[in-house]
Amino acid sequence: MFQLPWLTLLVFWPLIGALVVLPLARDRRTARVAALLVCLAELVLAASAVWRFAGLGPGTPLVEQAAWIPTLGIRYLLVLDGLSLPFVVLTALIGVCCVLAAWREPRERSALHHALVLASLSTVQGVFLAGDLFLFMLFWEAQLIPVFFLIGIFGHGDRVRTAIKFFLFSAVGGLLLFIAFIALGLVSAGSGTGPDFSLAALSRLHIPVTTGRWLFAGFLAAFAIKIPLVPVHTWLPDAHTDAPTAGSLILAGLLLKTGGYGLIRLALPLFPEAAGAAAPLLAGLGLIGLFFASLVALAQEDVKRLIAYSSIGHMGLAVVGAVSGNRLALAGAVVLMLSHGLTTGALFALSGMLGDRLGTRRLAALGGIWNRAPRFGAAFLTAVLASAALPGLSGFVGEITIIVGLFASHPTAGILAVLGMVATLVYLLRLARDVLFGPARSPGAFPDLHAAEAVLVVSLIAAMVWLGLHPDPVLDLLRGPLGAIADRLAPAAVTWPGW
Repeated sequence: MFQLPWLTLLVFWPLIGALVVLPLARDRRTARVAALLVCLAELVLAASAVWRFAGLGPGTPLVEQAAWIPTLGIRYLLVLDGLSLPFVVLTALIGVCCVLAAWREPRERSALHHALVLASLSTVQGVFLAGDLFLFMLFWEAQLIPVFFLIGIFGHGDRVRTAIKFFLFSAVGGLLLFIAFIALGLVSAGSGTGPDFSLAALSRLHIPVTTGRWLFAGFLAAFAIKIPLVPVHTWLPDAHTDAPTAGSLILAGLLLKTGGYGLIRLALPLFPEAAGAAAPLLAGLGLIGLFFASLVALAQEDVKRLIAYSSIGHMGLAVVGAVSGNRLALAGAVVLMLSHGLTTGALFALSGMLGDRLGTRRLAALGGIWNRAPRFGAAFLTAVLASAALPGLSGFVGEITIIVGLFASHPTAGILAVLGMVATLVYLLRLARDVLFGPARSPGAFPDLHAAEAVLVVSLIAAMVWLGLHPDPVLDLLRGPLGAIADRLAPAAVTWPGW
C-alpha cells in the first residue's frame, strides 16, 4: 500500500509553497493569503505527524529513508522522535505567526518576503528531521540564505551591514562544522565497516580521545555561534534590531533553537568524553551569558535590542542544563528552548507592532499603552511574565526543571542559575513598566490589536499556557531520547526519581 512520505512533505512543503507564492509579486493580497494557507497546511502536517508518531508506540521513531550516495555512506534519512517532534510543531506554529506578523507589511515585494519566510521554514524543518549528518549539513548551511535576504532586503537601519555580519558569523561556524564533518567521515571510513553518516552509526564509533575533542570543538563552534554563547553572541543584537518582524520571529523562535538542538542531538552524544571535559567551560559561559545579558539589557533603550539580549541569557541557561549530564536538567533545557521560541516570538511580534504604530521602539518614547490599548497591554504583559518564569506559564516549567536537576547534581551551578534568574526578572519588569505603564510619552492614538495580530498573539499565549499548565506530554516525549543522551554523557549521574 502506498503511504504518503509525511516527513518529506513536512520538510519540502514550505519550499514548494515559496515557489508558488513568488510569482504573485504584483498581487500583495493574494501572496499573503497563499503564504498563510501554505503555513496552515504545514501546521496540519505537523499535527498529523504528532498523530502518526503517537500511533507507533512508545519510543518508536517515524523514519523515511532512501539510498542517495551509497559509495560515501550517505542516505536520505529523516527521523521523527520525541526530541525532534516538539521542535517540528514549534516551527510550523512560528511559520503561521510570521505571515500574520507581516499581514500589513511589507507593502512592496510582499511575495518575495513571504517566499523567503517559507523557504526558511523548510530549511529549519530539515535540520530538526535530518537523521544523516550530510543531510543535516545541507540544511544547516541552507538556513543562512533566506534569513540573509530577509534582513538585507526587508530590514531596517543598517540592514546590509547587519545581514553581512550575520552571514559571516554563521558561515565561519558552518565552515568549522564542515571540516569536522569531513574528519568524522574519515574516521567512519576507517572503522572497518565503511563510511556511514547516519547519526545512529556515528554514535557507535570508537573515536580516540584527542581526535574526539578536536571534532567536538568544530561542532561546538557552529552551534555556539547559533545559540549564541558568549563571546560569539555579538551578531545577535544587531540582527534582531535591524531585522523585519518576521525575521526576528525566525531568528529567535527557530534559528537559535537549531543551535541548541544541534548541541543536544549531535555534539553531546557523538563526543561524550569531549563533552564531559568541556562541560565546566560551557556551563561557565552559559552562566556568564545569563548575568552579562541581564546587565547589558538594563542599559538598552530599544525594545527589540533588549529582547535580543534576553535571548542570550535564556539560551545560556539552557546550555547549562544541557551540559549538566542530568536527565531532568537536560529535559528542562529543551522545554526552556521551546518556551523561549514562544515568548520571544510574541515579544518580537509585539515590539514590531510598537514600531509600526509609533515609528519608534525607544523606551523613552513609550509608556501609557495599557490604558490606550488594553488587549495589546495584556498580551505584552503575559509574554513578559512567561519570559520571567511566572508559575503557570511555559518559562516556569523549563527553568524550574533545570534548577531542580542542577541542585540534584551540581548545587553550585544551581545557586548561580537562581541568582541569574533574579537578575533576568529585573530588566523584564523594567521593560513592562516602561512600555505599558506611567504617562504616555508619545502623542497620537495607539490602535489596539487588529484581527491578524490578535490571532498571532493568542496562538502563542495559548501555547505558553498549555505548556505551563500541562507539560507532561512534552516531558514524556523527551524522556526516551534524552535519557539515552544523558546515559552517554554521565551514566552514573544523580537524577530526579523517574528520570
